[in-house]
Amino acid sequence: MHNTIGGLGEFALITRVTGQFPVTDDVILGPGDDAAVVAAPDGRTVASTDLLVEGRHFRREWSTARDVGHRAVAQNFADIAAMGARPTVLLIGLAAPPDLPVAWAEDFTAGVRDECAVAGGTVVGGDMVASDTLTIAVTALGDLQGREPVLRGGARPGDVVAYTGRLGLSAAGLALLEKGVEGPDECLSEHRRPSPPYTRGAEAALLGATAMLDVSDGLVQDLGHVCRAGGVRIDLEAEALRPAPALVEAVRLLGAAPEEAEEAARGLMVAGGEDHALVATFPPDTVLPDHWYRVGIVTEAGDESTGGKRNPVTIDGGASVDTGWDHFRRN
Repeated sequence: MHNTIGGLGEFALITRVTGQFPVTDDVILGPGDDAAVVAAPDGRTVASTDLLVEGRHFRREWSTARDVGHRAVAQNFADIAAMGARPTVLLIGLAAPPDLPVAWAEDFTAGVRDECAVAGGTVVGGDMVASDTLTIAVTALGDLQGREPVLRGGARPGDVVAYTGRLGLSAAGLALLEKGVEGPDECLSEHRRPSPPYTRGAEAALLGATAMLDVSDGLVQDLGHVCRAGGVRIDLEAEALRPAPALVEAVRLLGAAPEEAEEAARGLMVAGGEDHALVATFPPDTVLPDHWYRVGIVTEAGDESTGGKRNPVTIDGGASVDTGWDHFRRN
């Protein structure tokens, strides 16, 4: 009996895991040939790619293999949704130590399968190689269904800024894990298994969104990309950023004084990342569903909006806010 992927072998493992993925209407030819064949009824394909590196994006002592599988799908299909597209298929590359248990790979596959079922996509292929560091590379594709993509650069002065999904919970969950503090399951689960609002990307496109992206590096930092791409500024309203009760509880457990907990929770909403909520700008007269929360407005450009070093995002008209995640800079 082979308990490790090195003992089982590459092709036996591929056969074992690929059989778990369904063939959807987007798949003409699935795993098994040199390449898959995927339907593109729109005539255009939205594509994105991302990496998850152990020790950088996940830790096995904090997250199960299923958690990592869910996360791999979520952070990639969220990018597809942020373009206003429908997620369709994934290609997954796995670089893993030969002594990685086969059970881990199978549980990871189950997590991928289950999150694909939520998002509406499937896996059509990938690759596998030995590596000292467990690394997962994912390429995601999506279908625009005849719509124009929603880009980052379309925001105009007067547009409203709104988000859908959850903000701050993943960052709180990570902080709880780092400090070894027992906290709300809602925060821990959002860090381990983000829950992007996949269908609301297409919804935003139909509502006339002028710009959109998924919140992976923090609301303020990601909105800075919208500002620079469109040559505008964004002012957020602190009072409109209403933290979930679980987020407030988490920051109290992390040491915030009771009278400061809500403000600290709001700080995680604007600076935390990896919740993979969607944030978009809409024309001012847009009637938004209740699950889109208005939190700010697009304003005229300032000097920093067109390439300056300062973030062109402010809160309550104050100084520019520069906070968030950068993979090559610790904040």
